[in-house]
Amino acid sequence: MKSRDLAYVALFAAIVAVLGLLPPVNVPGLPVPITAQTLGVMLAGSVLGAKRGGLSLLVFLALVAAGAPLLSGGRGGLAVFAGPTAGYLYSWPIAAFVIGLLTQLFWKRFNLAWALVANMIGGIVVIYAIGIPFTALFGDVSLWASFTGSFTFIPGDLVKAVAASVVAVAVRRAYPVIELPSRRATAG
Repeated sequence: MKSRDLAYVALFAAIVAVLGLLPPVNVPGLPVPITAQTLGVMLAGSVLGAKRGGLSLLVFLALVAAGAPLLSGGRGGLAVFAGPTAGYLYSWPIAAFVIGLLTQLFWKRFNLAWALVANMIGGIVVIYAIGIPFTALFGDVSLWASFTGSFTFIPGDLVKAVAASVVAVAVRRAYPVIELPSRRATAG
């Protein structure tokens, strides 16, 4: 990995941290707040691609595990990885990777629609698929309550997916960060 790649990884870990400065919105009946940090997850994957996007979230979570209060509401430390929000946190690197992978697959025809598909699949479906069961397990709520309670997050997550998609398309046009391997012709 080049030093430029490391700089991108650090930059997007920092973006997710800055989004954590926005206060969380508590959801009645669920121990999981609404935060702006999933916007950073979507941006990391759709701007950096699979490898660097996922890595940026692993760096961010390592800082949180080390005790840095980078999560919305000033939370950090190992305890957050065994609480109701743990599944959502675990899902972030996976979500960024999936978004990045889909972005790379759509790269030649990447536009707002493809970006939105990538962000909705990785940034909503993947995060919910991992986060909802963990909330039920560690949050003292039933799986059904965790599932139905997650509907509260959908409007905001759709807005974040649109915002991340608009930014990703603009970045691709102005300064494409994702580099796909070129196909080289092989000699005889």
